[in-house]
Amino acid sequence: MRDLAPTLLSWDRFAVASVVAVRGSAPRPVGAAMAVGPAGEVIGSVSGGCVEAEVHDLACQVLETSEPAFATFGYSDDTAFAVGLTCGGSLDVLVQRDNPSLRAALQASVDGHPVSVRFEAEGRTFTESWMPPPRLLVFGAIDHAAAVAEIGRFLGYYVTVCDARPVFATPARFPAAHSVVVDWPHRYLASTHTDDSTAVVVLTHDPKFDIPVLAEALSRPLAFVGALGSRRTHAERLEKLREAGVGEASLTRLRSPVGLDLGGRSPAETAVSIAAELVAVRHGGTGLPLTTLSTPIHRTLESHGTDLPQRRRHAGRPTALATAGHADGVPGAQCGQIPLLLGAGEVPRDARVGLGLGGG
Repeated sequence: MRDLAPTLLSWDRFAVASVVAVRGSAPRPVGAAMAVGPAGEVIGSVSGGCVEAEVHDLACQVLETSEPAFATFGYSDDTAFAVGLTCGGSLDVLVQRDNPSLRAALQASVDGHPVSVRFEAEGRTFTESWMPPPRLLVFGAIDHAAAVAEIGRFLGYYVTVCDARPVFATPARFPAAHSVVVDWPHRYLASTHTDDSTAVVVLTHDPKFDIPVLAEALSRPLAFVGALGSRRTHAERLEKLREAGVGEASLTRLRSPVGLDLGGRSPAETAVSIAAELVAVRHGGTGLPLTTLSTPIHRTLESHGTDLPQRRRHAGRPTALATAGHADGVPGAQCGQIPLLLGAGEVPRDARVGLGLGGG
């Protein structure tokens, strides 16, 4: 729901449908949302199109009555147009009307605060929490950086482009970046908060920038550290990093040359290659064509590359921002009585939907 927040906040009223449970194979994960606005307009999605029309009708009903609704959609082969999931799974959808608490939570999330909201339907209590988006730090103000910033923002990262050269590091050259910083890369990284969801991509192609910032990055528990360059550049870079005191265990974390082997050469194609590796690392993917695999397309949460540590890390996170009596805190030690409904589909790191034990 959080990715819909800017539009939802611009509407004077809306109904929003959220996927609260997934069983088997389903097109969208737990936390996916679709909203209907005052004129019947639609944003977002809860499936691959299989049940959108039915959910739209349900949302229009909720918009009219202000009464929340709960529905389950499963596989149906009765007719070609039956309401169901053709992929064979099933999902539960909760539809609710906008209210001051929900609007306050959405605004707080847009402002970058961790937020958890609680709502009830059919005697059950659901909790949805949003952590701040993961960060993507791009070092090197080159054309490739503009493309990486654009696709990184599309993937939901908070993107920063940093370069020591003010003539190149300008907001006009990187309109997709959330922030553009003029500073030496290693100095900026040393003074910047990161965590194990942060990704660093170094594109500078200049040892005087590359080596210090990579040495700093590899000393931190980041989710991803990648650097652009040829195999010869990579070999020379490894030697310089060893001379700088970076250990062999840390060097194995460096993804260089960064990106998956897609065969492209342009900045846009290179950015797709880098983004593909980011996604694969984040979710534990192989990077191989699906046609060559027989494993499930959608992995369970436990098989994701970085999501399981994030689940464990919740217990150490600060309590989420309170929202008008509806906040529960981030799932974990603060609200252990609300287990997560993980389902069998992917669960994005910034969306958590839990089922409570009652209406308390």
